[in-house]
Amino acid sequence: MAKLRVLLFLLTILVVGLIGLFASYYARGYRFSTKTFSFLPNGILVVKSEPDGASVYVNGGLKTATNTTIFMSPGTYDLEIKKDGFFSWKKRIQIDKEVVTQANVSLFKNIASLSPITFEGALNPVVSPGGTKIAFTVPTSVDTPTDKVGLYTIDTFNLPLGFSKDPRRIVEGDLTGASYIFSPDSRQILLTTSKGIFLIDSASFTSQSQLVNVAGRVAVILKDWEAQKKVINDAQLKNLPLPLSGILERKTSKIIFSPDDNMVLYTASGSADIDKNLISQLPGASTQKEERSIRDGHTYVYDIKEDRNFLVFDQKVAFDNNDNKDALPAIRWLTTSKHLLLAMEGKVIIMDYDGTNRQEVYKGAYISPFAFPFANATKLLILTNLGGEGTAPNLYTLTTK
Repeated sequence: MAKLRVLLFLLTILVVGLIGLFASYYARGYRFSTKTFSFLPNGILVVKSEPDGASVYVNGGLKTATNTTIFMSPGTYDLEIKKDGFFSWKKRIQIDKEVVTQANVSLFKNIASLSPITFEGALNPVVSPGGTKIAFTVPTSVDTPTDKVGLYTIDTFNLPLGFSKDPRRIVEGDLTGASYIFSPDSRQILLTTSKGIFLIDSASFTSQSQLVNVAGRVAVILKDWEAQKKVINDAQLKNLPLPLSGILERKTSKIIFSPDDNMVLYTASGSADIDKNLISQLPGASTQKEERSIRDGHTYVYDIKEDRNFLVFDQKVAFDNNDNKDALPAIRWLTTSKHLLLAMEGKVIIMDYDGTNRQEVYKGAYISPFAFPFANATKLLILTNLGGEGTAPNLYTLTTK
């Protein structure tokens, strides 16, 4: 009887051990092959899409629908995500054994839907540093009521339930030829007109009679703003590996960090080589082609977490309107931090941060490069007269999701 108890105890330990072994192998992606009677290593592909319910194709064959997990043999695969009414998303991916590879896909509508938000004309849109506000002027014309003329701002974020704020007038009067820039925190605007230079609140109305000319201390104001920008920039640069931060300080014309501070967009002003393995490689990191030899006039994105450097555009670009006197194509971050907006003559493109999946979300007449992303990444704001000769352009929203 005692021997039977011992035997049952040993059998129990064996069964529990085998179950644990099977569970361990299963969790790591291994699957038992009835052909070889052995566990074969697999990788795990997690596919999510926004919106969900898209079809997942692997090497041209339909596999399943998002959101899902697929166990796959190690190797290279062509992944494609499709959904009616949206641009397809394609990428070549590398699956490694016992590694989870994630494909978090944002799909964008392939049919442009324009809605006007201004009707009396809009000139010289300027985006705030955080991308949450846009300033523009409504010009004087025979058809425009005087109570509509002036400087306006519009918020690029939506209110609850999807409602948007209307543009608000913050200064009245004819501002033909005026220029304006936002403060680093977007709360103030420095307005320069033929009558003087004025510091105004970007969210409330200031009448002409209340404007205070700050021309005598504008140098102090701008110096203070530059100091604020430097504090922000220095804090962001501390997140970079030292060899890279040195290259960015010496060999770039301008850098812009992504909204989540995990990536940096920059245009090279000279040639340099970025050393490999600046940080430890993460499992499941991007396997897209990178470019670590940077060239003058080319624009790149460096992924801080994964130590990857991607060529996104092979020309000079502008990062905002204030430094775009040559009407260069403009490139901006979407708030997802995973996408870039490229505004070029006759078209607007949204691409993945690594330069892949370039989708022409708008193609047609607009005032290039005035295209801006909304803060919720579901819409763009573009300036266009829809091809009408002699008509003032207006701001339109373009729904992309």
